[in-house]
Amino acid sequence: MPVQKIMIVGGTSAIAEQVARRLAATGTAIHLTGRDSARLAVIAADLRARGAAQVSCERLDVADPAALDGALARASAALGGLDAILVAAGLLPDQIALASDPARLRLTLEVNAVSAMVLLEQAAALFGRQGQGQIVAIGSVAGDRGRAVNYAYGAAKGALEIFLSGLRQRLRPHGVSVLLVKPGFVDTPMTAGFTKGALWASPERVAQDIVTALERRKQVIYTPWFWRFVMLVIRYIPEPIFARLKF
Repeated sequence: MPVQKIMIVGGTSAIAEQVARRLAATGTAIHLTGRDSARLAVIAADLRARGAAQVSCERLDVADPAALDGALARASAALGGLDAILVAAGLLPDQIALASDPARLRLTLEVNAVSAMVLLEQAAALFGRQGQGQIVAIGSVAGDRGRAVNYAYGAAKGALEIFLSGLRQRLRPHGVSVLLVKPGFVDTPMTAGFTKGALWASPERVAQDIVTALERRKQVIYTPWFWRFVMLVIRYIPEPIFARLKF
């Protein structure tokens, strides 16, 4: 069954916006959340023009625990029900700076893992009662193994992956699918300061992979596809050798 009513958390991110555009074209009703109300309004107008059945918006800071309370219920009320959620909010910090900024380290873990878990538990409760629904969260290939350049971010995404694995096992008997999306390098505003190369993908490419995975009710995807094999090699490098590598 195609997605009919979806909540998109982190709706102003480049990947989330591209996913929303594709869903809007199929007549999906969309509830967008994000911190930038003005940007949400612009995206919402675009989605309506592209054919979305309905678009509603809510300013939501996922780093604020109080704001997360009832967030899914509010989305469901706005759209008259929900059958999917996409959590795309994320924070990619400077790993070196985190060493002297414990508050930023905590924020990295809260935005990339804890807030997603809180929202997805709400979704699990709702979809479990309904006996159907689709849960989607954007992880990262960084969650496959800790690297010196981004181990806090990777740790958060790794924790999210374990959480989703357990959620998938719990919800399978209730007709709810759980999808983890593991992008590699994506050319977005969040990565604007990085030097781009052949392994980098566009948000459009990643979004199309997500929509296809939703349609096929996949459980885990790497996007682009070749990252599955890149990370397979990286995961099997012995730790004494891996610790000496610089990448």
